Amino acid sequence: MPETPADTPAPALTPLDGLRFAFGTLTVLPVRVRRWDREAARAGMFCAPVAGLAVGVGAAALGLLLLLLGAGPLLAAVASVAVPAVLTRGLHLDGLADTADGLGSGRPAEDALRIMKQSDIGPFGVITLLLVLLAQVAVLAQLYGTSWTRGAVAALVSALAARLALTLAARAGIPAARPEGLGAAVAGVVPVRGATVAVAGCALLAAACGATLGAWGAVHAATAVLFALGAAELLLRHCVRRFGGVTGDVFGALAETAATTVLVVLALGGAA
Repeated sequence: MPETPADTPAPALTPLDGLRFAFGTLTVLPVRVRRWDREAARAGMFCAPVAGLAVGVGAAALGLLLLLLGAGPLLAAVASVAVPAVLTRGLHLDGLADTADGLGSGRPAEDALRIMKQSDIGPFGVITLLLVLLAQVAVLAQLYGTSWTRGAVAALVSALAARLALTLAARAGIPAARPEGLGAAVAGVVPVRGATVAVAGCALLAAACGATLGAWGAVHAATAVLFALGAAELLLRHCVRRFGGVTGDVFGALAETAATTVLVVLALGGAA
């Protein structure tokens, strides 16, 4: 990770630097990140939901395109699940698998972190990946089969919630488990009040997306985001207890947990 030399003044932070940091670290889009300091990381984690929104638009667009071309709901669902994986080089899924291996090992924090850094995936990681991907595809296939709009809204809101979970995980008071890596770069950079504002804003945005399905759709989408954040928070607290803080892998696991929870909630109740 490039750093600004200590004797060189950091360039002034611009409104675009936060977006550059968010898209440059959370997607594979060719965005040049000018700054890697804590101030840029704070702005970047505030902008994480914007990156999620872009990913969600891509996922929904591909699913809808396939349906328009005559594909079935299952293929559209697979495509919508594939887009976030491709746009992140599978880093969130890899983080989910590594975190599952670390937690499933039952080892002390130092040993568990070492297991998570290994390049291979253990049985806990494989099982977790399989179940999560199956759940995501199953829900999106159900929703696309019911209504193209419901499937698109679900793909969009799940991606938004996934990155909002990262904003919350980077809030003040959450330590890093290691002194290096993405976890250390962004741990604790977001003020709690700012994280609260981000949650409120994203819940309203999700409600606006769900409103395309009516009043219940708006409530359902916003509720799904809140449930997703609750599930991610439970995992976050467990990881902090087990590992002593967050890592880049934990961030990936939180994103996938939030995305999957949104989809499961939206599959219940017959709305978005």
